[in-house]
Amino acid sequence: MAGPVVGIELPGAVPDEDLVRLRGLLAEVCERVEEERPGHFDLQVLADRLDIANGDAPAGGRPFLVALAGPGVGDEETFVAEHADNPDLEPLISFTPTHGVNVIAMCNREVDHAVTAHLTASIMDIVGGVAHVEFHQSNLPVMATLPGLIASLPEPFGATTFGTAQLLRAWAAHPDFRLVK
Repeated sequence: MAGPVVGIELPGAVPDEDLVRLRGLLAEVCERVEEERPGHFDLQVLADRLDIANGDAPAGGRPFLVALAGPGVGDEETFVAEHADNPDLEPLISFTPTHGVNVIAMCNREVDHAVTAHLTASIMDIVGGVAHVEFHQSNLPVMATLPGLIASLPEPFGATTFGTAQLLRAWAAHPDFRLVK
């Protein structure tokens, strides 16, 4: 993966009606949407449809993958592996994740970081859940002041926070904004 990734932790599978709404969102913000299996999307996201300037990036859509993971939806092994080294998340986010959504940028320009944050927040508006956000350790004091912060993982897990869509939008608007790839 060439760019940033933000995960959405979910307490259960995405209901079919929310998956239909997610498809609608992706059709609105993308110039190309290919659903390789239910809930696994290969995308060309148009930054301006998320109210983001494309900056110095080439014209056209930004390559992204959006993938639901967990029992019954696919990528279950990946989901389990991604959570194997985490502490018990229930005390931090009020549930134990059984499913998730990964929003994966396939490029690493500034616009890709912004699109990742805003696309993830828009997906959360539909499916709910808690964003799993990694950032540079030096930004920890800033992250601690942003609205929508639910919890931070202690060392040795580094600079990882859990929050709402509001946290992602507030972080993306901050001058020091940058995600970790």
